[in-house]
Amino acid sequence: MKAFHEFGICHVANVQLHPLSRAVDDRLNKRPVRMPAPALLILYGSQTGTAQDTAERIGRQAQRQRMQVRVEALDSYNVVNLISETLVVFVCSTTGQGDPPDNMKTFWRFLFRKSLPAGSLCRLDCAVLGLGDSSYPKFNFVAKKLHKRLLQLGADVLLPVGLADDQHDLGADGVIDPWITSFWDRVLALYPPPVDQSVIREDEPLPPRYVFHFLDDVPDKAADRLPQQPATPSQTRPFLARVVFNERVTQPSHFQDVRHIEFDITDSNIEFTAGDVVLIRPCNTREDVDQFCQLLRLDPDRLFTISPNSTTWSVPARLVQPCTVRCLVQTFLDIAAVPRRSFFEQLATFSTNELEREKLVEFSSSQGQEELHSYCNRPRRTALEVLTDFPHTTAELNVDYLLDLFPEIQPRSFSIASSPQTHHNRIQILLAVVSYKTKMYSPRKGLCSSWLASLDPRQGDVFVPLWVKKGSLRFPQDPDTPVIMVGPGTGVAPFRAALQDRIAQGRTANVLFFGCRSKTKDFYCSVEWEEMVRAWQLTLFTAFSRDQEDKIYVQQRVREQAELLWDLIANKNAYFYIAGNAKQMPAAVCDALKESFQSQGGLSSYQADQMLVAMERTCRFQSETWS
Repeated sequence: MKAFHEFGICHVANVQLHPLSRAVDDRLNKRPVRMPAPALLILYGSQTGTAQDTAERIGRQAQRQRMQVRVEALDSYNVVNLISETLVVFVCSTTGQGDPPDNMKTFWRFLFRKSLPAGSLCRLDCAVLGLGDSSYPKFNFVAKKLHKRLLQLGADVLLPVGLADDQHDLGADGVIDPWITSFWDRVLALYPPPVDQSVIREDEPLPPRYVFHFLDDVPDKAADRLPQQPATPSQTRPFLARVVFNERVTQPSHFQDVRHIEFDITDSNIEFTAGDVVLIRPCNTREDVDQFCQLLRLDPDRLFTISPNSTTWSVPARLVQPCTVRCLVQTFLDIAAVPRRSFFEQLATFSTNELEREKLVEFSSSQGQEELHSYCNRPRRTALEVLTDFPHTTAELNVDYLLDLFPEIQPRSFSIASSPQTHHNRIQILLAVVSYKTKMYSPRKGLCSSWLASLDPRQGDVFVPLWVKKGSLRFPQDPDTPVIMVGPGTGVAPFRAALQDRIAQGRTANVLFFGCRSKTKDFYCSVEWEEMVRAWQLTLFTAFSRDQEDKIYVQQRVREQAELLWDLIANKNAYFYIAGNAKQMPAAVCDALKESFQSQGGLSSYQADQMLVAMERTCRFQSETWS
């Protein structure tokens, strides 16, 4: 055990060590030796696919350096093997209130075990790149905390943590580009490649990750179906829930189409509580699928299987084989998303048309990012529309590269707006349909919201693949604890579930602040709130911003009720919740709440700030916001 003492690690006799701890024991007794040509491991934690896209971009650059490289989601990787790695890049986003992405949570819990020895990763060279948005209070919290933990475990961090910011003038790439350049400068200095080794040129296509094998059999309609209902619904095996209700809840004259949608989850084994979230993976429209197949000259009814082109890759878990081209494009490939820079980077390698290739190269370069934003991001041009703008290049695309070019359709999260106590075997959501105009001819539409809005249960059975995960909101167990909820617009959804839940249990100390534009046009669930008020189960404060000349918002109603809020919070230990759009509302409500602490409690500005921090630390202040 001498080596443990040399590295400042204490050892307790007769204690059963975790496999990683035993591996550290073996390894620390060996002399460190750097491999001249290490394999690069790129691990990502991604919620929406951006971190995965960045990780794969670094992986392609490693391939061009002729390095051995693997790209994996953090939870797909056996973290016990981390001690044996030489060179690792971590690319991770931050979700919610400083939380790790779903595909990083198992890794996160393991890495922060107090039992891990301080020198566990003493032979690891690594780097951390975070993706975040500085408009959120816990900007890039996961990357910062991971960077610190790796240092604690003895890793050699090659360069400062990268903190990419969506608010940057050039988006996240404004930080990602220089960070990646610095990373490669450092790596190639530490591990210089052989003198006679040439790199793969930027204009040369890399081998595809998968190979398509088309079948001659007559297509079976069963090939387009999802597998049998799973015992425990998950991202890879969702439950097919029948849509039983889909109605607009805003007035026809109102600009915003908001839907109340209900799903039947009978026999699903799904359990949920107030504050939980349902995830739904949408489909592309039939029109888009047909257009895509025509552009690429693909037979939509053709059956195929795919196989990995190397041991680095595995077939995506939810891709059922054999599969038709139509099923692949409709349910798997995200052709309606605004393409990322990597899309143009890869597309350029196929182009033999000089004009098209020149433009694609510009869009994929650091210098061309402002042009790319003007062409793609600002007008929200889709990948399918880009293909139509580059017809010669599109005609040259090889089907084997489809999964390299187009990311997988990501699920969308919705707060559950119903309680299982009052709506048995049902999940309800409030859905705002996304539709807006840009300079593009056709309106921009949200893939998931438009798809869900189009599903009409009156026309026959329609099914939606879904699963449930724990949300960030937790409600008090003590029946006497009051709750104060601020939920303008569709932010009221989780509070509807909470109120149904609490009232069913006889809990009547409920206060709700609701805001919308007009009492007659978008006052969601108004009949329910009024019934609760009449039954003395709810205290309701409303803010209808457009029903009078001077706009009124929920933060003004919070400010007006300073005396009530101080009494509930200071004297009755009330919990305070915010849910809704992450732009100005959450900060404005927090400011109004702190003002009530000052005016009613006699606190200084600093003391009011500290009181809110203390409430957040003890979960008496919680928020769930989205952009």
